[in-house]
Amino acid sequence: MTGDEINRVAIVGAGTMGPGMAATFARHGFEVQLADIQDEILEKAKGMVDIVYKALIGGGFVTETEAETGRANITYTLDVAAAVSEADFVLEAIPERLELKHDFFREVEKLVRADTVLASNTSGILITKIAEAVERPERVVGMHWSNPPHMIPVIEVIRGAKTSDATVEATRRLTERIDMIPVLVKKDVAGFVENRILYAIMREALHLLAEGVASPEDIDMIVKWGIGYKLAVIGPLELLDVAGLDIYNSVASYLNADLSASSDVSSVITEKVDKGELGIKTGGGLFDYEPGEIPALMQRRVALLMATKKVLSQ
Repeated sequence: MTGDEINRVAIVGAGTMGPGMAATFARHGFEVQLADIQDEILEKAKGMVDIVYKALIGGGFVTETEAETGRANITYTLDVAAAVSEADFVLEAIPERLELKHDFFREVEKLVRADTVLASNTSGILITKIAEAVERPERVVGMHWSNPPHMIPVIEVIRGAKTSDATVEATRRLTERIDMIPVLVKKDVAGFVENRILYAIMREALHLLAEGVASPEDIDMIVKWGIGYKLAVIGPLELLDVAGLDIYNSVASYLNADLSASSDVSSVITEKVDKGELGIKTGGGLFDYEPGEIPALMQRRVALLMATKKVLSQ
């Protein structure tokens, strides 16, 4: 099945990413089955889809009519088998445990048509490993969205060792049809491209914090208004050409040796986790949050993401 022939999408896993992905497909005219095995998660997902559309309306990305059409295109179901059996494209968004994904794809393969594409939204598990559970690994592909999925426009399309050209092309074309930017990850590596770069940045930021080089606020300020400000317009490899490869060669010859190369999780994180200080979800992590502050903070960040997207889309 080609990307232009796909019309019915089943998204399995209605937690963090499912509602935003469902809303994105649905507002572009796709019939979407959003499935989960827990009724309370599905009920929460309905509210999240409504929040997504309200945010998109407020940002000028969709009209009220388009949002209503999107809502009408989504069916919420506990019947995973029925959802996938009718789908042209199955997108898995279940917890990041390989054994769970193996069980899921092993069962789904028995239920879907021969031409249905099987995609995973895993953040970093090798697609090749996931595909080991099925008899036809050529139709298993990675489709990695960023959070929030309805706002971050890039999607990684990951080729496993046995993923066919047709499956990759169908997924790439499908990504274009929902007005997102497909990026082909040609070699299946843990974390793919986005998370490998992101985790390298976070590792160094945590190292600087642990060494007392700067405060959490100032480290983030440098990244947002220095590194991030530039990288939103000029990618890191483009930036090398702008700065000059000779300059990079000179600085990297001494700086690379001083950067964190630790393979362990930073003690800054492990100590917080041991205390149950997990971030926004617990009301505090690397930063403290006042009671009632978090909803307004999240709304402001979404508004800034929308404003940035408008500017970069010009």
